[in-house]
Amino acid sequence: MLNTNANLTQPDDFYEALIDMHRELSDEQSLAANAQLILLLANHIGDQATLMQAIRIAREGVLEMAARERAAAA
Repeated sequence: MLNTNANLTQPDDFYEALIDMHRELSDEQSLAANAQLILLLANHIGDQATLMQAIRIAREGVLEMAARERAAAA
């Protein structure tokens, strides 16, 4: 089961490191860095059901955000 509750011990530090990872990278390099990070973390998690749940939740979140943006623009 995917833990979606706040669970980072240092969320601000993690966010800063994530932003720093993209510094001075092209858009293509940034996408590649994201993909590598996702695959590394997926390998660490290892559980297929948890990973499938994370994929579903991430996709739903993006679709919900797009719907809110469309509604705000209307």
